[in-house]
Amino acid sequence: MPLIKTRAITLKSRKWGEADRIVTCYTREIGKIRGVARGARRLKSRLGAALEPLVICELNLFEKSGDSLYRITQVDLVEPFMRFREDLDLMAAASRMANVVGAVTPDGDADLQLYETLERGLYSLVESTDPSLTALLFQIRLLGLTGFRPQTDHCAVCGKTRVSQEIQFSPVSGGLVCATCAAGQHARCVSLSRGSVAFLQQALQLAPGMITRLKAAGQVRYEVEEAIEGYVTIVAGKRLPPVNFLSPFS
Repeated sequence: MPLIKTRAITLKSRKWGEADRIVTCYTREIGKIRGVARGARRLKSRLGAALEPLVICELNLFEKSGDSLYRITQVDLVEPFMRFREDLDLMAAASRMANVVGAVTPDGDADLQLYETLERGLYSLVESTDPSLTALLFQIRLLGLTGFRPQTDHCAVCGKTRVSQEIQFSPVSGGLVCATCAAGQHARCVSLSRGSVAFLQQALQLAPGMITRLKAAGQVRYEVEEAIEGYVTIVAGKRLPPVNFLSPFS
């Protein structure tokens, strides 16, 4: 059982047995993992506080052959993000980020860029004046990183480079669709204005350090949120908890 040391972001945590806790983390070195922290719920345990959801920590892990759960033996807290516990809007946005990462990433598939995007996104939330927009931008960028980049340059079904004046986004097809292809969809498409398409394209193309400068309100905000919510549901294979009522705790 080799020792693995890695930085990690806890996505969720649940009780297990009488005193243990199972934690899902996205780690820098080995991607998404589930680990068991023995005795973490005991009052004198040093593991409990450092394994709360939505914290950054350094983990010592042991992997046992034939067991899907890693054994967490040591945790050093790096960033507790205490503001998330004090602000419901921040907690909702951070939880959404964690839920999406947990839903669309496979176990044990390391992706350093994805890890850094999640860490940067959580830090961005602390300074954000619009947490739900920050979470929306994170979701758009995450879809691009995980191979589910929304198609905004041509019809996602037939490949036509020009779509009709009434632009439609198909969550099932993962992007814009022309009028003919929209009519053939078995699920409802989302109507997008030219401004919403431009916003999506910028969110996908801008460098990570620039993306938080994007702003959206009114019709554009509503349309893009509806389109991305529908698409994330398709990619995840299930509807995630709504942004205004989220909790990674159990």
